[in-house]
Amino acid sequence: MDEAVRTRGLFKRFGQQVAVAGVELMVPKGSFAGLVGPNGAGKTTTLSMVTGLLRPDFGTITVDGFDVWADPLNVKSRIGVLPEGLRLFERLSGRELLLYNGQLRGIPRAQVQQRAEELLRVMDLVEAQDKLVVDYSTGMRKKIGLAAALLHNPDVLFLDEPFEGVDPVSANTLVEVLQRYTASGSTVIFSSHVMDLVERLCDWVSVMSRGQIVAQGPVQDVRQGRTLNEAFLDLVGARGHGDGEGLSWLGAR
Repeated sequence: MDEAVRTRGLFKRFGQQVAVAGVELMVPKGSFAGLVGPNGAGKTTTLSMVTGLLRPDFGTITVDGFDVWADPLNVKSRIGVLPEGLRLFERLSGRELLLYNGQLRGIPRAQVQQRAEELLRVMDLVEAQDKLVVDYSTGMRKKIGLAAALLHNPDVLFLDEPFEGVDPVSANTLVEVLQRYTASGSTVIFSSHVMDLVERLCDWVSVMSRGQIVAQGPVQDVRQGRTLNEAFLDLVGARGHGDGEGLSWLGAR
């Protein structure tokens, strides 16, 4: 199986807190992969290290066979990233943002203009292309951010909570674009808390808990006849929590 992403012994500590404790992540090429886990499981920290935004304390990371920290230029030319807490050049218009990203990537201007026009059309942002990004809604910001991440036609796309705060219409647009992207043989890796969404979209899933991968593989193998949400709760040891014991006062009048 060809690997789009592979980590071995990935470890990261912040002070006394271990955020990632020996993560062994593997994602096959051409897959639509979900990275799921409860809050604080280490998903964002793992994706930050895999994309070269945060240096690990220990461990190795390869993307398309290239070491992220030994060969960063080769890796960064092959990946697109839509991070959590997306920060954009807000005083540029949507169109200007794409053109500027194309210049940073060294793409010929004519090619950037053509790709920007196509992305703006597919993302349903043509009418908003001349508006400043600061005036974009959350869904529009996610769409222009995804367009910027796709502009250089990366082999692997990393998305951290891409559907959070996004309206259903914008979410449907994002899903259609991502499905077209993986259908071409490229790889999507996205983190999410929404199990139904991961189950519907993904063919591969990695489950994180307490800084480690506790299960990964094809979605149907991880599910083992259950819903993905049921499998997730069992894997992270969340069954039986929050049953309300000791809250006899709640709702009492």
